[in-house]
Amino acid sequence: MRRAGLHRVLLALVGLLLFVLGGSVLAVGLGAAPPSWWVHTGPHDVLLTRAERTHWRGTGWWWPAVLATLAVLVLLALWWLTTVLRRRRLSEILIDTGDGESAVLRGRALESALAQAAVRQQGVAHAEIVLRGRRTKPTARIWLQLEPHVDPSTALNDFTTQALTDARESARLPSLPVEIRLRAVKHHAERVS
Repeated sequence: MRRAGLHRVLLALVGLLLFVLGGSVLAVGLGAAPPSWWVHTGPHDVLLTRAERTHWRGTGWWWPAVLATLAVLVLLALWWLTTVLRRRRLSEILIDTGDGESAVLRGRALESALAQAAVRQQGVAHAEIVLRGRRTKPTARIWLQLEPHVDPSTALNDFTTQALTDARESARLPSLPVEIRLRAVKHHAERVS
């Protein structure tokens, strides 16, 4: 969650900076008086002067390097934008009803049912479930927070044989690959007398 929030904040800051710079260049181009420190002095000023454009003309590597760098920056920006805007969770799952039709199950409903089943299990303090993948072949990432006295292998076995199997069978999924991460609840040391 923090990572997605950081990406959105950075993307918003970059977008705001580009919007302000583009708007100010447009305003100067339309005739607004620029401040004394501004790069352009008026609407007929150019981005690069003839001297700046021809300064590196003798070296054959300059313009290809500039264009390649700009192309890489644009591709990285597009890649970053798609990773930020891409859905992280599976919103719905298509279930084969067996009669040639299909039903739709909301992803949040299955996540909630799995989390409630996990918390009802002895020794599990908290559970977080995230469904990913395709609508016909979902996968799940599961975080189980265990009580200090619980054996992790027992809790994992109970969860996979009961809650996970029940969810997979009730959703009529042929398989539900999962990645389960276990962590213990923080607790204070017990006093021995």
